[in-house]
Amino acid sequence: MLFNKVHAFFNPEQFQGWGKTKNYFEGWYFKVVNADATKAFAFIPGIAMDAAGNKHSFIQVLDGKKQTAGYHRFTADDFYSLPKNFRVSIQNNSFSGSGIQLSLPGLTGELQFTGNIPWPKPWYSPGIMGPYAFVPFMECYHGIVSMDHRVDGMIIVNGETIDFTNGRGYIEKDWGRSFPSAYFWMQSNHFSQPGISLKCSVAKIPWVRSSFVGFIAGIWLHKRLIKFTTYNQSKLLTSFADEKKVKIVLENKQYRLEILAHRDTATELASPIRGFMEGRIEESMTSAIEVLLTDNKTKEILLNDTGKNAGLEVAGKIKEIFV
Repeated sequence: MLFNKVHAFFNPEQFQGWGKTKNYFEGWYFKVVNADATKAFAFIPGIAMDAAGNKHSFIQVLDGKKQTAGYHRFTADDFYSLPKNFRVSIQNNSFSGSGIQLSLPGLTGELQFTGNIPWPKPWYSPGIMGPYAFVPFMECYHGIVSMDHRVDGMIIVNGETIDFTNGRGYIEKDWGRSFPSAYFWMQSNHFSQPGISLKCSVAKIPWVRSSFVGFIAGIWLHKRLIKFTTYNQSKLLTSFADEKKVKIVLENKQYRLEILAHRDTATELASPIRGFMEGRIEESMTSAIEVLLTDNKTKEILLNDTGKNAGLEVAGKIKEIFV
């Protein structure tokens, strides 16, 4: 058990909940969009444990285009994760970095993933959490499994066969006790050119007896990852949202990132509160994100584009994270 925990710690994509019995959740987010972007789904497998030790596993399915969501509940015993590997199974459904197999009511099929682009994970900074990964009392931990990859295969949804040949995908995950009480989250890898992916989040982070506004953003741009994080000397200059948009501006010595996300109709999903999936958030998979990335030294515009088919969540008491 101890070896499994240590190995998983330095590989955030793997199951982190070894030995956990209460007040704990863990879930993975698999986003897939077909080649012509007419279909978009998010599959979210996970496990939840409340304060009394009641447990269950689940698979949420979000149909981004039809704006519907389903919550498939299973027993905790139906959940299985391989030690020292990223592979999760819930009954006859399996999820890994190389693909997913689905066997749910009204939904079956298999998808394969290739060309995955993970967030770097050196031993001193294991994943997107950086040094905060070593802090044992964080409310929620976060991981990026793949910023962008190719999707192939097909699924059958209520009798309709959907071909995902040459589609695009994205994988991330969360684990801990609860989602932040206020946060913005957005992601798109559908820009005007292939090979570009954006992920950005801003959240209220509890810290000892206080809190701070933390942020993580990454742009995969032509085979390099440009990072803006709380721990790499980047600054959050603007953080704002209203009913129509979300605006975020980040800057460090090298780059300036300006984001304007246009909100679209969102669908309700279950979210964790003290380990159990009793909260509610809303996510859109049809939003658009305007991105302007500038080199501060040369003043060159490195990216001026709009990401489509974007995932976007605006949740909680968002005024607490306004800057």
